[in-house]
Amino acid sequence: MTQFTDLGLAEQLLKALAAEGYTTPTPIQAQAIPPILQGRDLLGAAQTGTGKTAAFALPLLHRLLNQPRRMQPRSVRALILSPTRELAAQIETSIRAYANFTTVKSTVVFGGVPVGKQIRALGQHVDILVATPGRLLDLVDQRAVSLREIEYLVLDEADQMLDLGFIHALRRIATLIPAKRQTLLFSATMPKPIRDIAGAYLTDPVEVSVAPVATTAEKIDQRVIFTEAGHKPALLAKTLSVPEMERAIVFTRTKHGADKVVRQLEVAGIKSAAIHGNKSQGQRERALGAFRDGELRILVATDIAARGIDVDGISHVVNFDLPNVSETYVHRIGRTARAGASGVAIAFCTPEERGDLAAIEKLTRVAITPIGEVPYWDGRTPKKPAQNQGRGGRGGQNGGGGRDHGRPSGQRQGAKPAHAVKPSHAGNAAHAGQRQEPRSDAARTDAPRNDRPQQRSEQPAQRKDGGSAKEGLGGVAFLQQRTDQRRTNGARRRAN
Repeated sequence: MTQFTDLGLAEQLLKALAAEGYTTPTPIQAQAIPPILQGRDLLGAAQTGTGKTAAFALPLLHRLLNQPRRMQPRSVRALILSPTRELAAQIETSIRAYANFTTVKSTVVFGGVPVGKQIRALGQHVDILVATPGRLLDLVDQRAVSLREIEYLVLDEADQMLDLGFIHALRRIATLIPAKRQTLLFSATMPKPIRDIAGAYLTDPVEVSVAPVATTAEKIDQRVIFTEAGHKPALLAKTLSVPEMERAIVFTRTKHGADKVVRQLEVAGIKSAAIHGNKSQGQRERALGAFRDGELRILVATDIAARGIDVDGISHVVNFDLPNVSETYVHRIGRTARAGASGVAIAFCTPEERGDLAAIEKLTRVAITPIGEVPYWDGRTPKKPAQNQGRGGRGGQNGGGGRDHGRPSGQRQGAKPAHAVKPSHAGNAAHAGQRQEPRSDAARTDAPRNDRPQQRSEQPAQRKDGGSAKEGLGGVAFLQQRTDQRRTNGARRRAN
């Protein structure tokens, strides 16, 4: 088996690796380091969590040590571009660790923080600059840094930079750096736009690919829970409450959704924090620091963090929303089962997300194991239609049986007989073109009317009576879904 000592790295680097406890390179490191040491351009493809940072940082440091030179003020020799702040900070932290016993200096610049400190740092001796594209161009425009002496360019997570819209920034940066340079491009996926960038940036590159892009880590136990959109908050609280949930990341599709999940978990008594693009850099760093230090057990994130969080000991990844892009699922669950550990990935899937699930299973070639009890839908066949939906008898015994089909037991037991509709309400329904129908007291409690505000204070008690996660998920949304009943004037849907 190859050892770091077999790769020809400088003694200072081997000493730093030993101090970090690293002796054996990962496959991407073993294949990428030799051609980079030879000065070749490289196109590397490997899934997240395989050690790509060391694959380019170690040979880059070795070459800088073996070829010292005097630099002009505010100039740098190596530029590493990253799509997110967290990933940029993580890369620079790793470089400082590897360069601990050398004279090579590095710094990192990204948006979301005051620029003054970064300008002062660039005024000192800097060999390696790690940056996000937007802040880098801001500093170039302010003449705080010059890219005219760049010898090495690294594009990390290039496909993610395209997803975040950095293509125009990348093209401008390419015009500011010398054409004669060594370029390294790493990406977890290799779509056509990445190939186009590779053709424009790289010269006769060596291609290195470790594991198919769609491959998920073998030690990740992948599960799916079929549910309804309105059931997700309580289902998440129940999922995160198990003792095995030591440290988990919950992924949502939107920034607003991440904040909403944090509020819902707080109501359930579960402490968490959100990390996404609308948070200030200070908020993101505090949340990530608390999560890394173990002060915070649950972190809620959008996909901007899917490739920028490298925290040991993440036991679970929960996909609260399935991603629209199948490859993103691979990156998300790659936050667990790192460095040879095992992990669990749980996905919530609604009827509307069945297509996303099918695309993920096709890409990964893995049939994700369903868990949980779903009485009326198994997630893979069409939902069973609600029974006894005829116009007659909906308020009677047969209609009640249709509404109860698939509901957790105890929801309608002991319900009182339906009451007659008041003339004023019937008139309103007729005016709205709707058919007013008898409703039980249980339904009235779940669906408060605007003209009955005194019942609002009773709602928490009614929802609390539900007990388990399954029983507490219903209300007007569940009732209307099961019966296809149209709402009358004044009725509102509760926010789950």
